[in-house]
Amino acid sequence: MATDLVEVAFKAGRIGIFANRVGLNIKQEDYVIVEANKGMDIGKVIQKGQLFHEDISKEELKNVARLATPSDMKKLEENRHLEEKAVRICKDKIVKHKLNMNLVDAEYQWDHNKLTFYFTSDQRVDFRKLVRDLASRFHTRIELRQIGVRDAARHVGGYGSCGCQLCCTAFLRTFDNITTQYVRDQLIPMNPSRLTGICGRLKCCLAFERDFYIDELNKFPKVGERVSTKHGDGVVEKVDIFNSVLYVRMADDDIERITLPQLTREPAYAY
Repeated sequence: MATDLVEVAFKAGRIGIFANRVGLNIKQEDYVIVEANKGMDIGKVIQKGQLFHEDISKEELKNVARLATPSDMKKLEENRHLEEKAVRICKDKIVKHKLNMNLVDAEYQWDHNKLTFYFTSDQRVDFRKLVRDLASRFHTRIELRQIGVRDAARHVGGYGSCGCQLCCTAFLRTFDNITTQYVRDQLIPMNPSRLTGICGRLKCCLAFERDFYIDELNKFPKVGERVSTKHGDGVVEKVDIFNSVLYVRMADDDIERITLPQLTREPAYAY
């Protein structure tokens, strides 16, 4: 029998792939107990089946141990309350040690064999004394993990200016490197207040329609190129891909609205 692969989501979008070697009847949205690096953890199944990335070695994957029980779910809920308390304690200790770091969240491994603190910082932080202090307070293995501002937004959650849940908390698993080129490719006015997400970076949704814009814009002359129409030569001032028209400034400074078939020849040269 082929081994099913199960994709499991943990707190704040942390994702792992596990092997269902014992043939459990697992469905999407089920909570499962899985093997961790040291101990056991709990997460929600978001995808299952045999077809994942081809380069995944099933022999190296950790196993799904069993389906979560009501008592397991109760323990998960208790962990969430303990994590809130852990954040408050850690923030106090960060102030005590005078560290330049912004604590974002905490996450207990289901069996309490590890407690992870997530933080952001503009620089490298020497937190060795802080780790020792936290270990003596919580009596478990402590891990401090520095994350980016996009990951921090995923941990915090919230809603965007569109009124919908943040993409990073709803469905995004990886982050594209969004640059101002994405804005230019879509002919969007450069307005930082409208283009920036709560993380302070350009919005991830700028990547969603970029390929469509590039494909459509390739059908048109570029802004600034000289073209010929039945009324003479001019320079492209603006492209409207939705109405399939372009606006051309003629020699007398008049703006002519034309469609692609009205061009009498290919763009001649850059203006």
